[in-house]
Amino acid sequence: MDLNSASTVVLQVLTQATSQDTAVLKPAEEQLKQWEIQPGFYSVLLNIFTNHTLDVNVRWLAVLYFKNGIDRYWRRVAPHALSEEEKSTLRAGLITNFNEPVNQIATQISVLIAKVARLDCPRQWPELIPTLLESVKVQDDLRQHRALLTFYHVTKTLASKRLAADRKLFYDLASGIYSFACSLWNHHTDTFLQQIFTGDEAAATNSLERTLLSLKVLRKLTVHGFVEPHRNVEVMGFLHAVFERLKQFLECSRSIGTENVCRDRLEKTIILFTKVLLDFLDQHPFSFTPLIQRSLEFAVSYVFTEAGEGVAFERFIVQCMNFIKMIVKNYAYKPSKRFEDSSPETLEAHKIKTSFFTYPTLMEICRRLVSHYFLLTEEELTMWEEDPEGFTVEETGGDSWKYSLRPCTEVLFIDIFHEYNQTLTPVLLEMVHSLQGPTNVEDTNALLIKDAVYNAVGLAAYELFDSVDFDQWFKNQLLAELQVSHNRYKPIRRRVIWLIGQWISVKFKSDMRPMLYEAIRNLLQDQDLVIRPYVGCLVQYLPLLWKQSEEHNMLRCAILTTLIHLIQGLGADSKNLYPFLLPIIQLSTDVSQPPHVYLLEDGLELWLVTLENSPCLTPELLRIFQNMSALLELSSENLRTCFKIINAYIFLSSSEFLQVYSGDLCRSFCELLKDITTEGQVQVLKVVENVLKVNPALGPQMFQPLLPSVFRGIIDGERYPVVMSTYLGVIGRVLLQNASFFSLLLSQMACECGQELDQLLGNVIEMWVDRMDNITQPERRKLSALALLSLLPSDNSVIQDQFCGIINISVEGLHDVMTEDPETRTYKDCMLMSHFEEPKVTEDEEPPTEQDKRKKMLALKDPVHTVSLQQFVYEKLKAQQELLGEQAFQALMETVDTEIVTQLQEFLQGF
Repeated sequence: MDLNSASTVVLQVLTQATSQDTAVLKPAEEQLKQWEIQPGFYSVLLNIFTNHTLDVNVRWLAVLYFKNGIDRYWRRVAPHALSEEEKSTLRAGLITNFNEPVNQIATQISVLIAKVARLDCPRQWPELIPTLLESVKVQDDLRQHRALLTFYHVTKTLASKRLAADRKLFYDLASGIYSFACSLWNHHTDTFLQQIFTGDEAAATNSLERTLLSLKVLRKLTVHGFVEPHRNVEVMGFLHAVFERLKQFLECSRSIGTENVCRDRLEKTIILFTKVLLDFLDQHPFSFTPLIQRSLEFAVSYVFTEAGEGVAFERFIVQCMNFIKMIVKNYAYKPSKRFEDSSPETLEAHKIKTSFFTYPTLMEICRRLVSHYFLLTEEELTMWEEDPEGFTVEETGGDSWKYSLRPCTEVLFIDIFHEYNQTLTPVLLEMVHSLQGPTNVEDTNALLIKDAVYNAVGLAAYELFDSVDFDQWFKNQLLAELQVSHNRYKPIRRRVIWLIGQWISVKFKSDMRPMLYEAIRNLLQDQDLVIRPYVGCLVQYLPLLWKQSEEHNMLRCAILTTLIHLIQGLGADSKNLYPFLLPIIQLSTDVSQPPHVYLLEDGLELWLVTLENSPCLTPELLRIFQNMSALLELSSENLRTCFKIINAYIFLSSSEFLQVYSGDLCRSFCELLKDITTEGQVQVLKVVENVLKVNPALGPQMFQPLLPSVFRGIIDGERYPVVMSTYLGVIGRVLLQNASFFSLLLSQMACECGQELDQLLGNVIEMWVDRMDNITQPERRKLSALALLSLLPSDNSVIQDQFCGIINISVEGLHDVMTEDPETRTYKDCMLMSHFEEPKVTEDEEPPTEQDKRKKMLALKDPVHTVSLQQFVYEKLKAQQELLGEQAFQALMETVDTEIVTQLQEFLQGF
């Protein structure tokens, strides 16, 4: 591509590609797609997006095409890879000027420079870091900021690399630039504080942005840049300085008003300070030991004393509580039952913890948690009145404790009470005894205190087992409180019934249950929650009402919604309703019938719920699936539900279902994938993944037309992590559970790509290893390890070249799934399932559907849950050793980083 003549043409097509008119837009996109593999195209794009006189939208599009091209064509092994000459020119052009005036484009340029750095720095791009270090020193504000932004993205990307050789390079980089990064951060921090206290808000905002970016760089360097950070004076000096800076910034937030333009950024910086400390504690618990005392003093001071008043905002309080929790619960700081078996580092950390958590400190923390943080707030009480359903959906699942105040306080209370229950049990019991008898309904504060104390007793139920006679308490106090009908007593009635729910599986005599059932029956009459047993009447009445409402589609929508709840309540017994139910689903989801316009959304939901609760597949239920092809063609907002329905059929009876419909389904999916969102792609591929999981022998053949595009996506380095993760999940299933089909697919793709079969396999493994971080689900990470290990033993030179990467992924997988038994000091795979048990259901959970049970049975056949990764690694390495002989095997092991080998040996102890 001649740069001068091509620039005009490409600029014109990019301009057309920003058009809102699809007649102009589509041909332009097609043309750009063809140019992606033309030599010189990316040099033209670089010229366009660095030309600040051009339209912003055109420059934005040029940056995006350039960034996507890096993902697809920058690697030397990629099909249509860029030449080394063009890459060299592009690298030089990217760091010539850091003067992009548009923030969004500047961010994209920084990200794409980081993407190139991930592949080329430092070997092919040794000048990148020195150029950045020089550029962040310049006086020009814009250039300095853009260079700092790029410095951050490059550091972040390099820190995320996981191969041992890459980590070694990052350690070297961190050692070389750490001192400079610290001085840069200190300079911008001092400048900001000086400007904010002199009232120069505009300048302070700019300096704060630079403080934030330089701190982000230091966070990555500190957490990921050193093997033993506690031995580095500068690292420990920086971490101690973080506490001082935190105090300065908190005082700064006290002194400036809420309307100050710096306020939002200031709070973000304060949170980033805490993230530095939390990440360091998480990654280097023993290196953190010298900071334990100071961290606890800091966090407890701001959360549980007057020091935090006026400065501690909610997100900061959550971070401080997480700090305390991580130190209290950290397994690295817990000695073995026999102290002599514990490491000196563990004993030192435990000693510091013990000296800090004295009786007065623990008592104050416990009292403040209960009497201050557990209290229902004015906002929560208002929400109860205005949105009862929203109020009852408590935010307690998953990782909500990391971000939300109420779950955070409750989790901290549970962990501290568990760790120090002998000290805290008398404190909590004293609070309970002070609340004997009914509470004055006019005293709102007393009601809220009682609610909070009862909450604490419920959370600590297992710890209080030997200290509370719950049966007597129920008879003498709690039962009477359930019978107080005053409207203001609602919080106590709610809390008491929840409290009983917490204790019923801990300590509650069976002969007390009739009294409890009577109390619950009375509560169900409460106007605050109207629930009555009307199922029998509904089953008789609904068919009649459906027939009479033929002309009233909105009424039929209400009937569909009612049926959804009815099926959920009846579970497997809903099969008795099929003669009435299935024709309704058939009509509601048939796009050739006019009523579908009104009924489709609820009809699909009813179809899904019916399948989830169905004990078996009936011919009538199978026949309804004929409606699905037309539904998939609609590509409407209901696609997600359609995919759930398809999955439900696969789980219900995969062989019978796929035998009839796999051809239609595969054709529909191939059409969908031509023009669908990223999320839609993932949903389609998850269905395919489920087919492979349920039917590994026939699944790959049934969906064979789809698999080449998945394979190509991996080779091309799919840029969206969630899509790449799904691609690897699909191919991982094929490789692990149907190796012969994988060989056929590999041969087919080698012909298509014009590559040697072994070369293509090497490219796949290399990309797999490099993009392992895209996979976040532990199940898929273990699957990847099992799949790549299944290539061993092998004397194939390509597989041996990738041996280091395969072992690296295996060790990462072991870290993901292995848990250590503190008693025996042995490891076990936490994903293994040995037999099916009916899951225990708490009162907060829905009972398992028939589909939940089917999924559990499927998991019992899944290699991810039946094969021990530890055992598999050992057997594969043993087989490789026997194949090559001791000397050749040792030479192969020497390609693996010594730290990885040490970790591997630790996991394989006992074999």
